[in-house]
Amino acid sequence: MNIPNSLTLLRVLLIPVFIPVFYLPFGWSNEAATAIFAIAAVTDWLDGFLARRLGQTSRLGAFLDPVADKLMVATVLVLLVQRNPSVWLAVPALIIIGREIAISALREWMAGIGASQRVAVSLMGKIKTTAQMAALLLLLYDEPLGPIPTFEVGLACLFIAAGLTIWSMFCYLFAAWPDLRSG
Repeated sequence: MNIPNSLTLLRVLLIPVFIPVFYLPFGWSNEAATAIFAIAAVTDWLDGFLARRLGQTSRLGAFLDPVADKLMVATVLVLLVQRNPSVWLAVPALIIIGREIAISALREWMAGIGASQRVAVSLMGKIKTTAQMAALLLLLYDEPLGPIPTFEVGLACLFIAAGLTIWSMFCYLFAAWPDLRSG
């Protein structure tokens, strides 16, 4: 167990802490849930950075990092839709969760045929993740910051993230298309 893998594991362990905090009936629970998610988002960036910087990349880390990210994001999206049931939140949440499942399956299949490099994480995937994290932080906070309506801005960012999610999915599918067509 190295530092990057420990940070990834911390992200997974934050999920059962995040959920009850999200539901606490106190005025500060939004801020606390947002802080927990912010810590998770920072560890998502930091674990990869440290793994490369310290030369501590591992097969466990390569497996666990995307799983931890998807678990945290899906948890937050499901809880947000449950708290704010509307088509405006449910549709981008479904797009994001559906894409994560589809691309995970694509990556697994591509690895099985020895072509995983074609669907390695791309710059578009990193931009999508950044937009997604920003949107979720704003949606979780859900309190105006002065004149800024964080929920509405977060919802707009979530639609941008959903658009980037679709775009990145097509980029991965395009890269894998020769193998998909011949497989």
